[in-house]
Amino acid sequence: MKTPTELVSTAKSQVKTCSPLEAALRLEADDSVILVDVRETSEYRDARIASSINIPRGLLEWKISEACPDASQSILIHCASGGRATLSVKSLVDMGYKNVTAIDGSFVEIVDAISVRDKVRQE
Repeated sequence: MKTPTELVSTAKSQVKTCSPLEAALRLEADDSVILVDVRETSEYRDARIASSINIPRGLLEWKISEACPDASQSILIHCASGGRATLSVKSLVDMGYKNVTAIDGSFVEIVDAISVRDKVRQE
């Protein structure tokens, strides 16, 4: 039997990932990238990234086609620590999505990377 940590580790070896800074730069460079937050709705209400849409991990397979009907659309997925994002990307790839990437970092790291990006842009 695999632990959740082992499941995430296995999935991470099978999917595309990027760092929080790489994600922040992609979001800046390409406004067609969809940023999906797979945290629970209560987590999203407490703190969110302005450009993100919330589809909780437990509903992702049922709701993703509403937010992203094009399987070739560029999608970045994030969560609180990276685990749910990684598992979500694996699931979407299994469903046929072709350009989906997990942000390998915590929510705080992603927010910080966006803040650094914006600060550098202002200088």
